[in-house]
Amino acid sequence: MTTTSKPYVIAADLGTTSTKTLVVDDKGTILASHAILYPMYTPTPDIAEQDPQEIYQAVLRGIREVIRKAGIRGEDVLAVSFSSAMHSLMAVDEKGEPLTPLITWADNRSAAYTARLKKEPTGREIYHRTGTPVHPMSPLAKLMWMRDQEPDLFAKAYKFIGIKEFVFAKLFGRYVVDHSIASATGLFNLHQLDWDELALATAGVDAVRLSVPVPAGHAETGLPAALAAEMGLPADTPFVVGGADGPLANLGAGAVEPGVWALTVGTSGAVRGIIREPRTDAKGRLFCYALADGYWTVGGAINNGGVMFRWVRDTLATLEAEEGRRKGMDPYDYLTELAHTVPPGSGGLLFLPFLLGERSPNWNANARGVFFGLAMNHTKNHMIRAVMEGVVYRLNSVAQALSETIGAPEEIRASGGFARSPLWRQMLADVLVKTVTVTDSVESSALGAAYIGFYAMGRFSRLEDIRDWVVARTSHRANSENYPIYKELTNIYARVYDQLIGEFDAIAELQHRSMP
Repeated sequence: MTTTSKPYVIAADLGTTSTKTLVVDDKGTILASHAILYPMYTPTPDIAEQDPQEIYQAVLRGIREVIRKAGIRGEDVLAVSFSSAMHSLMAVDEKGEPLTPLITWADNRSAAYTARLKKEPTGREIYHRTGTPVHPMSPLAKLMWMRDQEPDLFAKAYKFIGIKEFVFAKLFGRYVVDHSIASATGLFNLHQLDWDELALATAGVDAVRLSVPVPAGHAETGLPAALAAEMGLPADTPFVVGGADGPLANLGAGAVEPGVWALTVGTSGAVRGIIREPRTDAKGRLFCYALADGYWTVGGAINNGGVMFRWVRDTLATLEAEEGRRKGMDPYDYLTELAHTVPPGSGGLLFLPFLLGERSPNWNANARGVFFGLAMNHTKNHMIRAVMEGVVYRLNSVAQALSETIGAPEEIRASGGFARSPLWRQMLADVLVKTVTVTDSVESSALGAAYIGFYAMGRFSRLEDIRDWVVARTSHRANSENYPIYKELTNIYARVYDQLIGEFDAIAELQHRSMP
């Protein structure tokens, strides 16, 4: 059978809370999907780690299960293509075995290093060379911390890699990293598309201890027979390295032209636009990451997206979540219904959603969560809605910075788990005062990875052709009655944040001293 007769690509999206696999045909139709959940380990406020072996096994099982669900043959799969969460780091030995857990983007142990580096000219220069803001999320910062705090481990490590590199090394025995993931490390020069000498020297590593950078369409072949059989694929199936989940979310949402942005909320959240040459922000508020073949993604990410709603479910509203289950409802849907009973603005209750610190546009790892304006008339329903609105306020602050840098958008394409919620989508339209559109698939990162798979195999010649895959399903426009309320609250919100900056540092220091 020739490759031209193979109609399917499997997309594997290695996320923070789950690995999702899709079977997609060359018309962009999703035939089947499968998700495998895994935990994040947070024994202290600063630690956020995962078990890389759990994620690797999720890839193997997910591919096998999605083939079964789709009812297709492995022989009909043109390629497997990947998306992955950014900023992860782990050390491995010469056999490729983990020496550390997977340190995720949410880990803040390197905060003291980034605080110092941000004040130095070197920090600013590294940002403009790499496009990655100086922040504890960055593998650059994680390496600086590991070098000083775990020197024996640092010296022992054969390679420092991210989760997708770990998966590819387990499958093929080679260390490769796509330009998209590499450009989110703080170690990769945007203009040279190679490891940056100044950043490497700052981290204390040589390029040989990192993976080989490759384009998004790079494919590895030659699966070991046992692994191929476990996944239900022929051993010669190409595995396309793909890209990072953020840039691929723009592609999967069809947001590849000026004036159309992508806004994604999964565990975290981001607002992004596509440009045709790398550009950084004079104020250092935004990232700039490669996508593929002369396309760049500029935008900002927040730490506290959908994970805030999980916190509400598991901590603030456990009884309500259980009530929803008894009624046969998804707990998140039930909590959203409760939030819907509260008017816009939550009766003047604000929530600053910084339980995991914060990234764009303030890049403050010491920021902490705050309810502000709490009064006796506020109920738990007010608090639930305030958490949802607080996430939207943060996304709005990123959107404002992005507008200053590349111009305002005409349309925002929404994706990620939150995009399933009409209430959350309407909040976005009301706060951002923009049309918010949801496409026929909210799994835009995985869909973008699937398109890259077809693109790499020669089925498509231009990234823009993904527009034929993307159908606008629902649009929300700003409610003129709600906007004035949200405008006033976002102004208060910004002032509260500014007044608490010093107190954030103080409480973070106290929390550090209180750790066992």
